[in-house]
Amino acid sequence: MSSASDAFAFDKTAWSPDALQQAANTRVYQCIDAANRQLGTQLHYPAIGFTLRGQSAGTAHPTQWRVRFNPILLQQAPETFFDEVIPHEVCHLVTFALYGRVKPHGPEWRSLMTQVFNAPANTTHQLDISAVQGKTFAYQCECGPVALSIRRHNKIQRGQATYRCNRCKQPLVRNLDALE
Repeated sequence: MSSASDAFAFDKTAWSPDALQQAANTRVYQCIDAANRQLGTQLHYPAIGFTLRGQSAGTAHPTQWRVRFNPILLQQAPETFFDEVIPHEVCHLVTFALYGRVKPHGPEWRSLMTQVFNAPANTTHQLDISAVQGKTFAYQCECGPVALSIRRHNKIQRGQATYRCNRCKQPLVRNLDALE
């Protein structure tokens, strides 16, 4: 399977969000078509959404036969999305179709990534997430400062959770002196 860069020209300023999402849909279809050709399967196209938020570039929901992508990260790094993220998520669907429930990034998935999608079997992306990182709150332990996500901060505020430092095992305490 050739690189998506061969099929799409990536000038971030030239692509509207809608055009990029349509191109991403096409790329998902190409990946499914490649899997069907190479594996002799007749997999149908999954549902595709662009509603993912946060630091994840994409997610696959094999039992629902759908994939979701982060539109902000897609806009920032379309080439990486087309070459790595989309094949990665589609590969989860194909792995499920062939093998059922197996480890998400296990040997079956890795093999399909390299042999069918000709893509690196990376389990995480290296995209710049600064534009999608949420607000953090300053906490403290004996080791030093710790930044907690708004979700964890709110759980502490509601009394639903306490968190400890992974190194010193001491409870994290809000640092009101730090700028947030």
